[in-house]
Amino acid sequence: MDVQLAERVKALTPSTTLAITAKAKEMKAQGIDVIGLGAGEPDFNTPDHIIEAAYESLKDGQTKYTPAGGLAELKNAVIDKFKQDQGITYKPNEIIVTTGAKHALYNLFQVILNDGDEVIIPTPYWVSYPEQVKLADGVPVYVDGKESNDFKITPEQLEAAITNNTKAVIINSPSNPTGMLYSADELKALGEVAIRHNIWIVSDEIYEKLVYGDNKHVSIAELSPELKEQTIIINGVSKSHSMTGWRIGYAAGNAQVIKAMTDLASHSTSNPTSTAQYGAIAAYTGTQQPVEEMKKAFEERLNIIHAKLTEIPGVTCLKPQGAFYLYPNVTKAAELTGHANVDGFVTALLEEANVAVVPGSGFGTPPNIRLSYATSLELLEKAVDRIADYVKTNQKG
Repeated sequence: MDVQLAERVKALTPSTTLAITAKAKEMKAQGIDVIGLGAGEPDFNTPDHIIEAAYESLKDGQTKYTPAGGLAELKNAVIDKFKQDQGITYKPNEIIVTTGAKHALYNLFQVILNDGDEVIIPTPYWVSYPEQVKLADGVPVYVDGKESNDFKITPEQLEAAITNNTKAVIINSPSNPTGMLYSADELKALGEVAIRHNIWIVSDEIYEKLVYGDNKHVSIAELSPELKEQTIIINGVSKSHSMTGWRIGYAAGNAQVIKAMTDLASHSTSNPTSTAQYGAIAAYTGTQQPVEEMKKAFEERLNIIHAKLTEIPGVTCLKPQGAFYLYPNVTKAAELTGHANVDGFVTALLEEANVAVVPGSGFGTPPNIRLSYATSLELLEKAVDRIADYVKTNQKG
């Protein structure tokens, strides 16, 4: 049969992170001792009280359809979270619970974009942003978050990128892949540009609970009523509560947009998994001690591994302020080891040093690589030692 696929999927670029993780797993299955630093998920199990709540919901018969936009109890828990953490108030009709934060983003772009609408995406970017925009017939417009500015864009850059077709700008703070944060002043300056041009602000805050040192996460929506009105917040429990496989995310914002997203969900996913929603209720209403413990472990790993990594010849790395990624520039290390580009260096690390990292080309910045420190300190130190040994052994000249 001559298979004719839809044009919208022909232009998709496969997820670089998933491809690297799959390759590492394949090598492990062959008995090769590969250390994978590609996956973007905590290495801790979901906290016990969340598992117990989900189990109890199953025994209580809570296994049926729920409203397409999520359980009322979970929406209320999300509303309480916003009041406590950001000091902002939402109504239930301004919240949708989704099958993961990725689903929230997907549905959002589907309901706000028409053919040719532009979405400004700062680089480096999470790999799915441009693909989701394209699937909604939108056009990704990339703005260079320069390493010299901690990988963040400026109001002047945002202003210059806006056209008559601009519909939205994405802000991801803390960032995947860089781990960098926007300050309140930086967010306010970007927000003023967005308000002036009447464009949506898509604020991806999935890593908000993982912020280190004296740094503080700020949501752009909490800075003024005008910014809240123009912002759609994307969040979820995947990273904060180690619930990646449970697939519970949510969006908060304009009631008309949320209704449209809910209507779309009703014809696609029906509803997020009932059991997972009960687990998410426990995540937000129960003890937050496990979240703090995970955060403490991540920060300890960051401090140790960042210091070791930057001792490697040809490697420079800004110290992240949040999330659980390091995003070093390894251009010189690639040159030192005879590679024409960083992608070749990454392939060599996997095949010769047995360390799986993600090339920065997948995030829009070819000089970098992304390493996840969401794995044990022992494995992290072993992986960095392997990278250091590879560079030392293979230096040319």
